[in-house]
Amino acid sequence: MSGRGTYAPTDGLAYDPEDPVYWDEAALQRETARVFDVCAGCRMCFKYCDAFPRLFTLADTEHDGDARALTAPQTAAVFNDCFQCKQCEVNCPYSPRDAHPFAVDFPRLAHRHKAQQTRQRGLTLRERVLANPDALGLAARLGGGLADRLNRNSAHRLLLEKTLGIHRDKQLPTFAARTFEAWAADAKLIARAPGAEAVLFQSCYVDNNEPDIGRDTVEVLRANDVDIRAVRGLGCCGMPAWECGDLPEVRRRARRNLDVLIPHVEAGSTVVALGPTCGMMLRREYPTLVGPADRERAQKLAAAVRDPAELLVSISRDPARRAPAIASRPERVAYHLACHQRAQAIGFPARELLRRAGVPTVTTVGECCGHDGSYAMKVETFAASCRIGRKAFDGMREADAATWTTDCPLAAIQIEQNAGTKPLHPMSLLARAYRGEDFPKGR
Repeated sequence: MSGRGTYAPTDGLAYDPEDPVYWDEAALQRETARVFDVCAGCRMCFKYCDAFPRLFTLADTEHDGDARALTAPQTAAVFNDCFQCKQCEVNCPYSPRDAHPFAVDFPRLAHRHKAQQTRQRGLTLRERVLANPDALGLAARLGGGLADRLNRNSAHRLLLEKTLGIHRDKQLPTFAARTFEAWAADAKLIARAPGAEAVLFQSCYVDNNEPDIGRDTVEVLRANDVDIRAVRGLGCCGMPAWECGDLPEVRRRARRNLDVLIPHVEAGSTVVALGPTCGMMLRREYPTLVGPADRERAQKLAAAVRDPAELLVSISRDPARRAPAIASRPERVAYHLACHQRAQAIGFPARELLRRAGVPTVTTVGECCGHDGSYAMKVETFAASCRIGRKAFDGMREADAATWTTDCPLAAIQIEQNAGTKPLHPMSLLARAYRGEDFPKGR
């Protein structure tokens, strides 16, 4: 692409909410027109979501190829199709990640649009509900399993669809009777004081929905001589709120997690983030989204965050570490690489661990599954999420593996619904291998 004078950032470029330009609607329009023009000239990102095909089609059919001429409603439609998988930013040749002077970051631009929109009109009921997974988990526990029963009831699902716009056919997560934190307290795993080698950021999903993933992670890390501890008081990382453009709520949740984690970070602990989205938020989003008073702490936290497999790969180079025995292993594994795992630029550590564990064949499927937060749950985007994820579903099937795995628990639900098999978390797969449990043979 040529014409740097044409494509260089406008005076409306701002990715930091503390910059007054960030909230200037006219400045956003100028920068959006510039980025749309860059993207329409490149078109490499046609396959990641519906935002880019919509942008290209509107420019070509409505504006004679001029992407800068999209109207405000057309611009909103393009950004509404962005579900923050981050794959365009990961692969963009013009991004700040690669220090390119064009400084194109389409997902952050879409978030900026959403944040301005939310500041102007407020939050919908659905956004308020979906942005607070901790409250949903608490309500489900207080209901004693009623939520799971209702979520399998067709009449209740129709009511959810009519009142909240949650698609009646979407497979929803189940809720655990006890949180991971409650289990950790009973197991005397809660850190009494800072100073452990590592502390776990278990994620609101693991805490409320699948504590077994947390328990398996603890088992695997301890088998590798990692002094892993849990901490009290963690909450949602804030991504569901940021998906709705609710910056004040993101900052409130970030501050709570910083208050809990920073004493451990300052004492030298690694923060093991369970869930690619949480890891991405803590590493890449907190440092620019939190308020000025929290920025130094956010940078400290970001530097301390590791994915569990990433941590295990790094310590495996230490000859003083005891290597755990592998008592059983699957013959073939299909490994779905989560989008937010790629966004962290940490490579494929879970795949490396599986290969080190002696798994003969690990087939990596790098296509987006289409879940991406609440995108797959909504009436208006449920069908699109299934269509967008089709390559991932087909890739997992075509791997001809009896054991499937993914780092993202929401991707596991999406894949199960659309491909018939629920992938294990890599830590759960390794825990089973350490225990000597049988793995299925063939397909």
